[in-house]
Amino acid sequence: MSPPAGEPGPRLSAVVVSFNTRDDLMRCLDALRAHVRVPFETIVVDNASADGSPDAVRARFPAARLVVNPENVGFARANNLGLRAARAEHVLVLNSDCEVRAGAVEALGAVLAARPDVAIVGPRTVGSDGRPQVSFGPDLTPRAEWRQGRLVRGVREGRPEALARARALAAREHEPDWVSASCFLARRAVLDGVGGFDESFFLYEEDVDLCLRVRRAGWRVAYTPAAEVVHHLGRSMEQAAARARLEYHRSHLRFYNKHNPLSDRLVLRAWMAGRAGWDWVRARAKDDPRRVEAREILRLALFG
Repeated sequence: MSPPAGEPGPRLSAVVVSFNTRDDLMRCLDALRAHVRVPFETIVVDNASADGSPDAVRARFPAARLVVNPENVGFARANNLGLRAARAEHVLVLNSDCEVRAGAVEALGAVLAARPDVAIVGPRTVGSDGRPQVSFGPDLTPRAEWRQGRLVRGVREGRPEALARARALAAREHEPDWVSASCFLARRAVLDGVGGFDESFFLYEEDVDLCLRVRRAGWRVAYTPAAEVVHHLGRSMEQAAARARLEYHRSHLRFYNKHNPLSDRLVLRAWMAGRAGWDWVRARAKDDPRRVEAREILRLALFG
C-alpha cells in the first residue's frame, strides 16, 4: 500500500480508524486497493480491538502502516495519530465500515485540484441498501438540528418524501457547513494548521467542529456527488450502543458550549433533560438499563 523504496512518495494518505470491525475493515482496505489509482499509503489506527483486527491487517495488508493503541482513545484522537503519520499532501479520512467506489477518490481529488480555496471535500454516501445518507449539513443550532433530524429519521424509516429530499440534496455539488468524517478528502497542511480534530470530542461532532474551524480559518468545505462511497452505518457503535448514545450527548454539549450562544445551550439542555426524564419514567424497573442511561443523560444536561 506504500510505494516501494526508491519510488516517489505517496500522493494520498488514507487514514482508517478501526474498533472491533475486522470484517468491515478488510472490506474497506480491499476497496481502497481495488479502486484507488494514484500512489497511496494506508494508515490503520486500531483502538484496542479485541477481534483480531491488527493481526488481520498484518497478514492481508502487510504494506499498511499500523498504529495499535493500548486503549480506545476515541475517534478524534485516533484520527490525529493517523494524520501525524501521514506523508502525502492529501489525506483521505475514512471509516472502517466504508467502501470507496471506483473513481471516488479521484473525483474528490479533482475538486481539490480545481478549487484551491477548498480544504475538505466529502462524497455522496449511500447505505448498504443503496439508500442515500445525510452526510453533510448546516452548522448545529436547535432549529437546524430539528430540520436535519426530521430528514435523517425520514430517510432511516424509508419515508418517500424524505428519501426524495435527501436524493435531491445529494444530487448537486455545493458548499455545506460540514461533511461527515465517515469519508472526506482534505489538504493535510490545512488540518495541521487548525490543530487537527479536537480530541475533547471522544465520538460524534468532531467532524462538524473541524469543518467549522477550517472555515473560520478562511477555507471552504465542499460536497460532490461525483464521488460515491458505501457506508455500512455504525458497525462499531452496535457493540457499545449505550456508550455511543452517551458520548453523542456529551459531544453535543461540548460543541454547543464551544461554539453556540447561551440561548442555544439552554435550549439543548432543556431538550436533553426533558427527553431523559421521559425515558426514565417509561423505564419502570429500577435496574432497567434504559433508566440508568436516562439518569446519566439527565445528569449531563443539568451539570455536564
